[in-house]
Amino acid sequence: MIVFLVIFLAALLCPSVHSEESSEKWCYHEPSCNFSTWPQTYPQSCNGSRQSPINIVTASVQENPSLSSFNFTGFDDNSTFKSITNTGESVVVGLDDHKMSVQGGDLPGLYNTKQFHIHWGNGSSSPGSEHTVDGKRYSMELHIVNVHSKYNGSVDAALAAKDSTGVAVLGFFIEGTNEQNKPKSWDILTSFLTNISSPASSTLNVMNQTTMDSLLEGVNRTKYYRYQGSLTIPDCTEAVIWTVFKDPIKVSQDLINRFSTTTFFKGSPSVLMTNIFRGVQPLNDRVVTSQPSAAPTHTTSIITLLLLSSLCWL
Repeated sequence: MIVFLVIFLAALLCPSVHSEESSEKWCYHEPSCNFSTWPQTYPQSCNGSRQSPINIVTASVQENPSLSSFNFTGFDDNSTFKSITNTGESVVVGLDDHKMSVQGGDLPGLYNTKQFHIHWGNGSSSPGSEHTVDGKRYSMELHIVNVHSKYNGSVDAALAAKDSTGVAVLGFFIEGTNEQNKPKSWDILTSFLTNISSPASSTLNVMNQTTMDSLLEGVNRTKYYRYQGSLTIPDCTEAVIWTVFKDPIKVSQDLINRFSTTTFFKGSPSVLMTNIFRGVQPLNDRVVTSQPSAAPTHTTSIITLLLLSSLCWL
């Protein structure tokens, strides 16, 4: 009787972690659970009309003069990288959201920077970015995840609220080069991969090694695309303001190869983690915007006309 009471009380006090939604399985590499099956597995969320990623058709991009420069706080601080983890579906770097934030760029407020993760294909010869531009897929794609400050650092709270402005993700394409072990910041980052090759493994010894700015070296962060979308993994919640930067990060192919030759999938410890990206989704009635093209100044136009006029007398 006492044993029965203990079990009964435990059932009341300890909610089951195997809810209907959380028990659903998703993956990238098995026919029964890859991204083509997510709309059936998660029909309430992965079947929406504002899903990500998308193919950005540059000829259809509309100009938006409100897309100003960003203000990045803590991106130059080398004490912000808290951990690096193999989640079994990606490599995630936890960031200190008390020190890092993003605002500007026509975002509706201040966003605390929580983490970044990476999507890739199968080595540098097999592209693995999620977004594409005019059908081009890059080698990899880095996503910096930021949550609106009104949610006190909780991405889960922003997603639960189904707030279309709750999360802001900054997407950066990564393009392979023929250099070796370049740049240094990416050599440092990928050197930790051997410590987290197994799923659910993590290391905390990443402080004071590099900065977010150094990983984004060479990217013009004033030029980008903007659209409204979703998470690119289940449950695909449509609560993301997407910023996709035009300039790719240049990383040597040997460093790109480290991701797909070192880390292993969750549930398949002998299967290397490859092709961890969702295919592009329909744009539907959404509009992709960007900064206006630089128009010639009034002075430049006058000079051009004078030069053309002088040619007539030659």
